[in-house]
Amino acid sequence: MAPIPGSGLAKGLAVTLRTMTKKSVTAQYPDAQPHLPPRTRGVIGLFEENCTVCMLCARECPDWCIYIDSHKETIPAATPGGRERSRNVLDRFAIDFSLCMYCGICIEACPFDALFWSPEFEYAETDIRDLTHERDKLREWMWTVPAPPALDPGAELPKEIAAARKTAEKLAAAQAEPEEGQS
Repeated sequence: MAPIPGSGLAKGLAVTLRTMTKKSVTAQYPDAQPHLPPRTRGVIGLFEENCTVCMLCARECPDWCIYIDSHKETIPAATPGGRERSRNVLDRFAIDFSLCMYCGICIEACPFDALFWSPEFEYAETDIRDLTHERDKLREWMWTVPAPPALDPGAELPKEIAAARKTAEKLAAAQAEPEEGQS
């Protein structure tokens, strides 16, 4: 059986009339901010104090969008007769967000927790060359990084915290013993 001419148009108009009477659910973006999930991937924030310039993030990045420059600095010996040490000092840390595919491999590869996801997403630029953000801008985004989720009350403590508590208890017990002997 052949379709009736104009039936498609009538169906389309019926849908239009039906939806015209309903309230719009469109949120006007600049006026109404979207509700983002707590662990949204926006941009990458840099906690510069934890960065040891190990270069793992830049090496693991599949897009090669992380640029790091550093220099070596000599630290004098901590004790007399000790030897001098050298350490890397961060000169430049930049991420080119025009190349970044937001995979998070750099964050996972960082052994010192220097990189974090920030839910910040409003960083558009009019020129693509301005999407390379230096460490000052990456440091600013650290203030928008949410706190990690709380541990499950029934879960075991992380091994680092358990070891630290055990050491603290031993020190407290060692300090309590001499005080008991003095009484």
